[in-house]
Amino acid sequence: MRLSPADGVQPGAAPASPDGAAQVRPRPDRGDRASSLPLTVAPRDFPTNRGGLCQKGWTSATVLRATDRITTPLLRGADGELRSASWDEALDVVVGGIERVQAEHGRDAVAIFGGGGLTNEKAYALGKFARTVLRTANIDYNGRFCMASAAAGANRAFGADRGLPFPLADLGGADAVLLLGSNLAETMPPSVQHLAGVRSRGGLVVVDPRRSATAALTGEPGDVVGPVGAPDDGRSPGLPVPPPGAGPVGDQGVHLQPVPGTDLVVLLALLHVVVTEGLVDEEYVAARTAGFDDVRRSVTAWWPERAETVCGVPAERLRYVARLLAAASPAHGGAGAYVLTGRGVEQSSQGTATVTAAINLALALGLPGRVGSGYGAITGQGNGQGGREHGQKADQLPGYRKIDDPAARAHVAAVWGVDPATIPGPGMPAVKLLQSLGTPAQDREPAEVRPRALLVHGSNVVVSAPDADRVAANLRALDLLVVCDLVPSETALLADVVLPVTQWAEEEGTMTSLEGRVIRRRRAVDAPGEARSELWILAELARRLGSDVSFPTDPAVVFDELARASAGGVADYSGLSHARLDADERDGGPGLYWPVPAAEHPGTPRTFLDRFATPDGRARMVAVDHVGPSDDVRPDAPLYLVTGRVLQHYQSGAQTRRVPELDRLVPEPFVELHPLLGVRLGVGDGDRARLTTRRGEIEAVARWTDRIRPDTVFMPFHWSGEGSVNRVTTDATDPISGMPEFKVCAVDLRRAPDPQEVGA
Repeated sequence: MRLSPADGVQPGAAPASPDGAAQVRPRPDRGDRASSLPLTVAPRDFPTNRGGLCQKGWTSATVLRATDRITTPLLRGADGELRSASWDEALDVVVGGIERVQAEHGRDAVAIFGGGGLTNEKAYALGKFARTVLRTANIDYNGRFCMASAAAGANRAFGADRGLPFPLADLGGADAVLLLGSNLAETMPPSVQHLAGVRSRGGLVVVDPRRSATAALTGEPGDVVGPVGAPDDGRSPGLPVPPPGAGPVGDQGVHLQPVPGTDLVVLLALLHVVVTEGLVDEEYVAARTAGFDDVRRSVTAWWPERAETVCGVPAERLRYVARLLAAASPAHGGAGAYVLTGRGVEQSSQGTATVTAAINLALALGLPGRVGSGYGAITGQGNGQGGREHGQKADQLPGYRKIDDPAARAHVAAVWGVDPATIPGPGMPAVKLLQSLGTPAQDREPAEVRPRALLVHGSNVVVSAPDADRVAANLRALDLLVVCDLVPSETALLADVVLPVTQWAEEEGTMTSLEGRVIRRRRAVDAPGEARSELWILAELARRLGSDVSFPTDPAVVFDELARASAGGVADYSGLSHARLDADERDGGPGLYWPVPAAEHPGTPRTFLDRFATPDGRARMVAVDHVGPSDDVRPDAPLYLVTGRVLQHYQSGAQTRRVPELDRLVPEPFVELHPLLGVRLGVGDGDRARLTTRRGEIEAVARWTDRIRPDTVFMPFHWSGEGSVNRVTTDATDPISGMPEFKVCAVDLRRAPDPQEVGA
């Protein structure tokens, strides 16, 4: 069955996943109208997924037909209920509210909160709208919850932040991969195939307090080939043999299971071993880095035996992993090694320091800027990379330019046709911004920066933000809350105005993958009802607010403007266009990775091969030290709470909880705890457990598992209500990146009383 655009489904397909790995198309021979055709998703033969999809990918078309999809604007009436309204009526309310708030409280009293799932074009237009129409400094986005620490660490060390500065497929040739704080097997299952080579050589090292699905890929504590430490243990020639005292290792790698919040100690100890055992690539360090002397001195304090007392990982296991990484490095004749970080170590009040320690280790081994080796951060959202490059962050302009750089301001202002002096300076990062909304006067910023109105795009902060009950209360205290959304998310249900928007298969645009590859998104189906693109919404608001700044609604035209604004920046897209991306794909090209500074430039799959993006071309090594979690265990909260995802759900769950197949598999939140802990606390498998922190308490079903430390409990964060774990997570942040410490806090756990017991 082949349909024309007029039928509502375009010929060809639209990517259904953030890496361009899937297509959506109507199921053949069903229905007589394209707009009502059941849809199916098919994998593409794409380099990152090689034809594979996870459960979320296979079922993603279901969200396009969600039964509670928002199809008309909604306004909150005098009775407190949301009712349908026309676009004119809804936009008039938004414009009137913005004008009133800014007249009474100043321009910064209106804020914008964006999302890492927006296309590059929409992210760019949102930042431009904030700075030229609203002229507010207060714009940030949920990527601050995702990539901020990795970005801060990479920018400080390399002068540029691209999640993976190499294609994902490069991992396949490595002898060792150190993966910290990322559960790829559940969050990005198709990517696991790129670890097959390193697993076959026994070189996968996973650092996680849980024995996650990814940690299980090491084969530990499964079948170990041969006795531990024996010369014929089946491990790759050239890789070290585990020494006595290291404990068992898997046939495909090693799982280190540290105390939550001590990953930085693990990294400091690994670098200590590399330094003291003469494993540093001294030639590389001398030629390509600066600051190593300070780092060398700082890690002398973290010998493995001391580290063991803090992180709980046996000293000999730390030595073994350090030697394994060194043996895999090019300086020691190995095929290559990678150090990769994820949210588990980055969502911390010392997240930037942890990323810096990971980079220091990689630099000491001579890995970054070499083909087949390197450091990288695993992106956590669909457009987590592109979403932060073009203006949603509080301190950035398009092209990854700093907003307080006079030259950057002048360049972007010329593209926008405004006076550089009218572009606001840096605003508040996400957590601070959300804390400032509607809070009591003694807890707030000075009056001139108190946001009284908020526009939310592509984010469900009531579920995804830390200390979420406080965030919800702050949203209720606003004079105006406007939410652009697909479905009635928990945040949308608090709004004064809800604007229905298009989603992935209903729009044109581009996304940027975790490896910096710019990918086309194509419209495959018509949007339902009166849903409109944010590009149209922003253009209408700009016109009604009296702005003379141009806001095109054609995504290809917006991209061309984005490309001009990014020219000369770190993330330079100036050599790209929709037409060039389409032609590259049509011709079977390898894809185009930024920077692409000219139309004839082939793109940059691997960065830093010749020099780093610092003024002198050298990477910066910065000494860091361990401080510990902001909310550490104590007598009234003796356990660590860690959070994360499950295979079937994504982010706040606003979309995946509406997919029946996924909801049946994991219908409710749960708390994982070790059986020994369950017995000690009297919390049985299947009981309801109550978790209490300084922020409040929640309840969830208890699940016993021996895949977690006995001092630690785990909860996924995809649900709202009484089992919403972010209601009790801390909103403490990293002092450099502003990233919240989602991944560890102190908690008390007890069996929740039965309703009959409460009423007795």
